[in-house]
Amino acid sequence: MFEPLDFMARLAALVPRPRVHLIRFHGLFAPNARHRRLVVPGPAPAPVSEGADQGATPTRAQMTWARRLRRVFDIDISRCARCSAAVRVLAVITDPRVIAAILAHIETRAARAPPPVRH
Repeated sequence: MFEPLDFMARLAALVPRPRVHLIRFHGLFAPNARHRRLVVPGPAPAPVSEGADQGATPTRAQMTWARRLRRVFDIDISRCARCSAAVRVLAVITDPRVIAAILAHIETRAARAPPPVRH
């Protein structure tokens, strides 16, 4: 028999953390195991058609950051939050200096009211 608080503590320890893989591999099946390639089958070879470039390797399309935001955090940036109209991405800024400059500019304008939205 457990005390109620002990029971809740043991029960809470069994609940997985959010956004964490539930299956973990150890030993040879671990992602960075030295001899993993010897026991885990690789990707299936793509069929080669005649006239195709023999040196070309098939590439898998990566998930876009917008789809990843929607899948992981349930944030859909392809729709307007106010009116649900379609939104298109004009630019993706990755340079930290440019991001810092934009954020600094936004902080200086924070005292002003936002402009009215026209649809």
